[in-house]
Amino acid sequence: MNIGQRVEEFIRRYDLIPKGGDLTCLVSGGADSTCLFHVLRGLGYRVSALHVNHGLRGEESLADARFCAEHFIAEIVDGRGGTTEEELRDIRYSFGTDRLRATGHTASDQVETVLYRLVASGSAKGIKPRREDGVVRPLLDVWRDETEAYCRANGLAYRIDTSNADTKRGLIRNEILPRLRALHPGADKNLLRLAQGGPSALDELLASSSGSKRLDLGGGVTAVREYDGVWLERTPVALEGEVCWGDWRIAADVPGLKVRSWRAGDRLAGRSKKIQDVFVDAKIPRSARESWPLVVRGDEVVAVPGIVEAEGVRVERVAD
Repeated sequence: MNIGQRVEEFIRRYDLIPKGGDLTCLVSGGADSTCLFHVLRGLGYRVSALHVNHGLRGEESLADARFCAEHFIAEIVDGRGGTTEEELRDIRYSFGTDRLRATGHTASDQVETVLYRLVASGSAKGIKPRREDGVVRPLLDVWRDETEAYCRANGLAYRIDTSNADTKRGLIRNEILPRLRALHPGADKNLLRLAQGGPSALDELLASSSGSKRLDLGGGVTAVREYDGVWLERTPVALEGEVCWGDWRIAADVPGLKVRSWRAGDRLAGRSKKIQDVFVDAKIPRSARESWPLVVRGDEVVAVPGIVEAEGVRVERVAD
């Protein structure tokens, strides 16, 4: 689905806006609120705009207000007086209380909020699709880079708030999240799932009953489901230097090899024989096969330690 379809589906799922209804977007001039304003209009909602000028950045704040007045025909209100992020937020939400209001909070904001609340209060509570005062957030299933891409694709100008980097959210966005992504590439999606209270990827894998699925759990461990069977296996390891895998010590003189566990359908390189049959012929118990190391090049199995040798691959069993 495109962004418009996803936003409409989200709105209907949580009954945020009556079909074709009136609402006011709280716009900052940034990519998120610009995307929100135009997407909602494209979906047939009757959209107006409101910009709260906090006056914190002098001429830059005035330029934001002029931008919103010009591009959204926004009502501009004076929101000066707050000093903390919480006070400024309360001021913003004090305007337009006589109408349905929407903000451009995205899935990216959701992730940043969950991280902050985990650290500040030990709670994983995320941003609600609808606030207690009725403010709605139709973009909570859309990522920030998607709103920016939408604006570029549709030729929509937007403002960039240079003060964002100095906020708590900016610290999370620019320093903490990149480190979490380095730990695991699925960090953002997993945090979003936590905020939404949805099932984890592992829950979904365990609930599945058809086909084959694999899930990288991090830390060199992969969860595998083959129809009605589930097990954990080590993630493939590049055979550079020496690799210890269970009872085996493996080394190679040739490049491009990896060590991994057996997978259904594996065959010996250049042969039609299945690794399952290799195990059967060698009388390897079924319980031992899933953790038995294989030496592979791409999808081809070149060696099975203790059973099938390969030139340039050295193996040693260190325990029985």
